[in-house]
Parts: sequence; structure tokens; C-alpha cells
Amino acid sequence: MSAHRQHTQVAIIGGGPAGLLLSHILQQNGIDSIVLERQSKDYVLARIRAGFLEAGTIKLLRDVGLGERMDREGLPKNGGAIAWQGKEGLYIDTAKWTGQQMMAYGQTAITEDLYAARERDGGHVINEARDVTLHDLTSDAPRVTYTKDGQTFEVTCTLVAGCDGFHGVSRQSIPTDVLRTFERAYPFGWLGIMAEVPPLKDLVYAYHEEGFALASQRNPMLSRYYVQCDINDAVENWSDDRFWEALLRRMPADVSAKITTGPSIEKSIAPLRSFVAEPMQYGRLYLAGDAAHIVPPTGAKGLNLAFSDVYYLSRGMIEYFNRRNDAHLSRYSKTALRRVWSAENFSWRMTQLLHAFPNEDPFTRRLQANTYDMLLSHEPMQQALAYEYVGLPFEG
Repeated sequence: MSAHRQHTQVAIIGGGPAGLLLSHILQQNGIDSIVLERQSKDYVLARIRAGFLEAGTIKLLRDVGLGERMDREGLPKNGGAIAWQGKEGLYIDTAKWTGQQMMAYGQTAITEDLYAARERDGGHVINEARDVTLHDLTSDAPRVTYTKDGQTFEVTCTLVAGCDGFHGVSRQSIPTDVLRTFERAYPFGWLGIMAEVPPLKDLVYAYHEEGFALASQRNPMLSRYYVQCDINDAVENWSDDRFWEALLRRMPADVSAKITTGPSIEKSIAPLRSFVAEPMQYGRLYLAGDAAHIVPPTGAKGLNLAFSDVYYLSRGMIEYFNRRNDAHLSRYSKTALRRVWSAENFSWRMTQLLHAFPNEDPFTRRLQANTYDMLLSHEPMQQALAYEYVGLPFEG
């Protein structure tokens, strides 16, 4: 059976936030794209992910016309709090040290906004595209094949953007003798719940000898809470009562007193991993987001890092197609990786600071506590932390 043929300038693999945002920006600049997403739209929108936006992400969404709902429903934040068992608390004051705010606005809402914009603007998004395969990536005419509803399709294009996540086909299409990967797996996970209860005023990270805890937020009546658990634990082992007891015990008493508990509407365990793939480009293929890198969620960098990739990649593609200039596109991997490794560094340090590592020796625990004491005592260290937390500026 012959394949149905399609043509576009950019084939985008993956219809999550990164792929949809890239498609949106390209269309604003007169560049055609086709987005291929393996899952259904409902499945994509049901994913529960992060929702803490850096200053640069906020500006990017506003600049491309996607800030209206975010500004209406999001919760502006001047930083976040750290609580440490038996010690004075610390507020990471991004407003004071950087003059910039962050925003609590869920990834699900961002994805809804992006789908709505793609549908409004006639964007070409194909959900439930199966068996996606990339071909001829080092040629001048790469191809992408896929199946849908029992039919085979072939997309010819000029460039391919791999925005299909850690388990997607894009990174796996780079030859093993070209691709280098760097990884660190952590011996614990985060058990997270969503509850329809009012959140705390501030995001709160907590260190406790039993394990890390986090109070986060989505909107004025939707809260997201986490506790550190064993990597081999199961959701079935955690009733709502057990979860709330652990969370309240790990938070300082004055914080616990302000937490409103309630039945969970979602509960899951996420492993923690640091991962980077280099290079982020191969021939006509360009990786973005989780296809190229994973950060532990401690530093709230995952979605923000995907959007900074999209910023750099869209800039390069716009110049390539509209100005016949490939300077930024040819440097995309090096430019993006500088920010990736900075985010990996920050997220790794935050993870080391705030978690109880199994079988950790007393010397390391003392160093961990001393790092926090240094933060409490030295304003330059607080300023540096705030600078990284609010997000490094995009390179020009």
C-alpha cells in the first residue's frame, strides 16, 4: 500500500507543550509545520506536570500572545520558602534580589492554552500518530513516516524538531556513535497528590530527617503536595491519611497549621533523574525538552528548560527560513546546552540540599546542614540562589 504524502517546512515530533509552542511561534512567522503526537489530545491534557514558571518563560508566553489566561488565573510569586528541621526558615526572595517575579500556573493549563491557539489558528496537529519513524536526517530532504487509522503517511520536510519526550523516537534516531548521554538516578521518588483545597500562600520546600516535602499550588482552590518516598514504593501503600500525616510531620509546626487537608483527586510517584543528551542536533534533527534532558523537579526547571529550548530553536528556524541565515540554527545545540547544564547544576544542588539520602554518612549530613547554615548567614549566597531560581536570562 502506498503512503499518503504530505509536505511541510518543519515536522515536529511530539504534541506536548514544547512541540505545540514551537508550532505556534513558527506559524506567527509564516513557517508551516505539522505536529505528530502519539497520544490522544485528552491523554495529553490529562498529564499532571509542573506549574512553576520562571520570569523568562512568563515573558516568552506573553510575547507570543499566550499570556492572557496565565495573567488572569496564575498566581504571581516573589520566590519560595525553604524550611529546615530545627532551624530558622529561609525565603528565596527573587523580587528583592533580581527584581523579577515567578508564576504558579499549571502545565495542564498551558497545554490547554496551546491546543486552543493551534485550533484557533488552523495549526496542523495530528494526534494518535503511531509508528513514527525518522528518515534521511543527514540529507537535504528528511522524511517522517507514521500510521493513523490503519493508513500510512509520509511527511517530507526541511527540518525536524524532536519534542517527543524522554521515551520518544527522536533521540533514538541519532546514531549511538554520535550521541553521548550523561545520567544520574536518585534512590528516591516523589509521591505527589492533587487536592481541591486552598494552597499555602508560598511554595515551601522542607528538609526533614524522614525525607523531603513540598507544598506547591496550581490555583486558588487546587493544591499540589509531595513527600519523598522510596524509589520502589507503590501508590497503593499510601492512603490519603498516611500521606497527610507524613507531610504535616515533615513541615514545621507553623506551616503545618496552615495546611488544609482533603481527599486526593490524583496521586502518583515520580522517580528523580538527571539526564542530558549531547548533541541536541544531528543533521536536520533538533531535540528540545525532555527528548534531550531531564532534571529532578526540585528546582522547578523542567518545563522552563523546554521552553528556553523552543526559544533558541524557533529563533534559529525563523532566521533560516525567512532570512537565509543559519548562524543561530547551526549553534543551537551549544547554546541550548549551556543553559541545560546550568539548570542541571542548580537542580542537582537543590536535590542534594533538601533530601534525606539513604545510607548517607554523618560527615555528608553535616556538610548538607552547613550548606543551609551558610545560606542563612550570607546574603550574597541568597542572591546567587535567587538569580538561578528565577531563571537565567536567555542568551542573545
